[in-house]
Amino acid sequence: NFNIRMSLSLQGIGAMLQAKDEYTEVTRLIPAGPADKAGELKATDRITGVGQGTNGEIVDVIGWRLDDVVDLIRGKKGTVVRLSVLKANAVDAAKTKVISITRDKVKLDEQDASKEIIELKNHGKTYRLGVIDIPKFYIDFEAANKGEPNYKSTTRDVKKLLKELIADKVDGIIVDLRDNGGGSLHEVNTLIGLFIKSGPTVQIKDISGRIYVNQDKDETVTYSGPLAVLINRLSASASEIFAGAIQDYRRGIVVGTQTYGKGTVQAMLPLSRGQITLTQQKFYRITGNSTQNRGVLPDIDLPSLYNVSEVGENALEAALPWDKIRSAEFKSYRDFSQQLPKLQAMHKKRILKDPDFIHLTKTSDLIEQRRQIKELTLNEKKRRLEKKELEATQIQLENDRRKALGLELISSLEELDDPIGETDEENNADEEKDKEDEGPTPLLTETGNILIDFLNLNYPRMVKK
Repeated sequence: NFNIRMSLSLQGIGAMLQAKDEYTEVTRLIPAGPADKAGELKATDRITGVGQGTNGEIVDVIGWRLDDVVDLIRGKKGTVVRLSVLKANAVDAAKTKVISITRDKVKLDEQDASKEIIELKNHGKTYRLGVIDIPKFYIDFEAANKGEPNYKSTTRDVKKLLKELIADKVDGIIVDLRDNGGGSLHEVNTLIGLFIKSGPTVQIKDISGRIYVNQDKDETVTYSGPLAVLINRLSASASEIFAGAIQDYRRGIVVGTQTYGKGTVQAMLPLSRGQITLTQQKFYRITGNSTQNRGVLPDIDLPSLYNVSEVGENALEAALPWDKIRSAEFKSYRDFSQQLPKLQAMHKKRILKDPDFIHLTKTSDLIEQRRQIKELTLNEKKRRLEKKELEATQIQLENDRRKALGLELISSLEELDDPIGETDEENNADEEKDKEDEGPTPLLTETGNILIDFLNLNYPRMVKK
């Protein structure tokens, strides 16, 4: 572990794990790591077994120490590890799935922001939208402190991407913060400054009750056009500060699902035997509302298979409650609250006809029905019959979607890589990112359509007739 911390890399699958009850649970995937690239392992999945190579026996690891499980999963670059996994959003909670992942070198330093342009037809024309994906708020503090002119940072990278998208004459920009667990407070403060003229960005209360207000003092605005922020349940900490500030300033529209609710700052203090984690500060939005426990609620909700009662700050034992302090002084850009009902109505009308969203909603309902079941029969014949009926329901849901999209129908769940996760929607708040050859996912597409609606209502002079 010392060598890992020094080199900021390891050879493994790129997954953050924690012990939960008797299981080893996936908390997060390292962006661009082997597990993230493979696309099958998701946050909140539970690992029940580990096998070496393509044919090695899978060892049951339920009840094992976390360190021992990690030792089995790590290995040399190029070797294969097989994980037996209980999928968090599986309809049949007793059914495990075996996932093969080829180990590789995993870089633990911050991942770069990236951009792409998507084209969508809406309101009688084709719109070009820029998408900036920010996996984490990063900065090379050492290089910055040395005065190196080209040090890496989220703000510097995003500023460059924004200028490129502006030069490409995009009609609007989406900042994608899905699965972004946070990072540098300095960077989120300066990043907000790229979209506003100047003003407060976040309030911080320390353990003694003193309140500090972080400010953007640079009046230069890099991008002033239509803006949407896409969030999910794993958007946490600095991501919530950014989304909250954009929402409070009414600088753009926030789309997605309720965020994690990580509104506190911890410090590790040494003890004679071990360490203790002490909460020292708490984040508050410029309105005075805390991000703790509640997170950020989007202006427009996107459907999700995600169970917010099981993952998030509010799901943790003894989590600090939400509270409020006085508002900072700031001036919002525009009040589009009166337009939100219209935007929401347009969104709902669209997804009622969308096969992917229909499938997602029905699957979510089925999963919730299964979660409510508190008893299972021990009669093998009845259990097998229930399993067969459940699989038939899943196949029917998938075939309804495929028929509407003009795709080939399936006859068994084995024909799918992942019965629940293959639909490209937000799965476990860790949905697969867009692939260049497949186009944007349904969630990103709908966020784009919402931004186009928002653009037409709020930026009429920008709309080319």
